[in-house]
Amino acid sequence: MNQILSNVKGDRWIWLIVILLSVISLLAVYSSTGTLAYKRGVGAESILMKHLAMVIGGIALMYISHRLDYRYYAGISKILMVITIPLLLYTLIFGNHVNDASRWISIPGTGLTFQTSDLAKLALITYLARTLSRKQENIKDVKNSFIPIMGSVCVVFILIALANLSTALMLFGVSILLLIIGRISIKQIAVVCLAGAILLTGVVLLGPRRTTYISRIHAFMHPELANPDKSFQSDHSKIAIATGGIMGKGPGNSTERNYLPHPYSDFIYATIVEEYGLIGGFALVAIYLFLLYRCIKIVTKAPKAFGALLAAGLSFSLTIQAFANMAVAVGLGPVTGVPLPFVSMGGTSMLFTSVAFGIILSVSRDIDEPKKVVVGEISVAQ
Repeated sequence: MNQILSNVKGDRWIWLIVILLSVISLLAVYSSTGTLAYKRGVGAESILMKHLAMVIGGIALMYISHRLDYRYYAGISKILMVITIPLLLYTLIFGNHVNDASRWISIPGTGLTFQTSDLAKLALITYLARTLSRKQENIKDVKNSFIPIMGSVCVVFILIALANLSTALMLFGVSILLLIIGRISIKQIAVVCLAGAILLTGVVLLGPRRTTYISRIHAFMHPELANPDKSFQSDHSKIAIATGGIMGKGPGNSTERNYLPHPYSDFIYATIVEEYGLIGGFALVAIYLFLLYRCIKIVTKAPKAFGALLAAGLSFSLTIQAFANMAVAVGLGPVTGVPLPFVSMGGTSMLFTSVAFGIILSVSRDIDEPKKVVVGEISVAQ
C-alpha cells in the first residue's frame, strides 16, 4: 500500500476531488436505489456493492492511466478513432434499444452494457489534441489540416446525435473550444459550426428520434401546455429541489426518488439537493468549479501543446457534462440522458470518466516532476 501511495503523482487537489465525488456518489446511489432494488427483487446493499466495485475499478483505472506518459495517448489516438467509428455504426444498427434509443452494446460474457459514445468522446478529444498540436506550423492548410479535423468532428457528431443528441452537442461544443485554443481561423471554425448546424437540423427534423427531441424541447419551452407524461420527470425533479429547502431532509429521506424514473443517474442531483438542501447542491457545484480551476491551471502550465489541448478537452468535457446534468435537474434545460460525472450510478461511463481523470493527472504529473538534463555522466534536475 505504501508503495502504491508513493507512486500517486499529479495534482493532489484533483485526487481529493475524486475522493469527495466517490463518497458523495456512494451516499446518493445507496439512498436513491430503493425502488430499483424492489423492482429487481434484491436488497439496496447489493446494488451499492456493485456500484462500489465500479468506483474502486474506476480509481484503479485512474491510477494506471495517470502512471502512463500522456504522450502515449497521442500514439493511440488514430487507432481509437478507427475503432470508434465502426462501433458507433454497429451500435446504431445492432445496439440495445432503450427508450427508442440505440446507445449501448452488450459485452459478451459479462452481462454489462457499453455506451460507445463514452469511447467516442475520449477518442475524438485525443485525436483533435494530437492533430492540432502536430499541425501548428501549417494549421491553415485546408487539405492537410482542416479537412481531417472537420471530417472527424462531423462524422462523430452525426453518429452520436442520431441516438444521443445531448452528448453529441456537448462533444461538438468541446471540439469547437479545442479548435479555438488550437488557433484554427475564425472562418474555418464558422464553417465547422455551419456544418454542425446543418447536421443538427437534419437530426432534429428527420432523425429516428425526431419526435422525442421535438416533444422535449416543446415541454421545456412551454411547460404549461405540455402533456403531463412528457414533463413528469422535470416536474418531480423540481419538487425534489423545492422541498429540500436550505438544509435538506437528511440522508436517506428523499421522497421524490420513488417517483423519478432515474433518481440514481440522470436526476441524482435532484436527490442530493432534496436530502442535503441547497447547501449540499451548492457544495457540489463548487467542487466541479474547483475541478475546472485546477484543470485550467494544468492547461496553462503544460510544457507541450498536446498536453495542454488534451487536458483542456477532457476537463471541458467533464465539467460541461456536470453542469448540463445539474441544469436539467433544476429546470434550466430540456430533459436529457446525461449522467453526473463520477457521481451517477453507471458502468462503463464511470470507467471512461476515470480514464479521463487519469489522463489529466498524467499531464499534471509532467508539470510537477522535475526535468532531467544529462551533463557528461551526471543527471541534473532542472
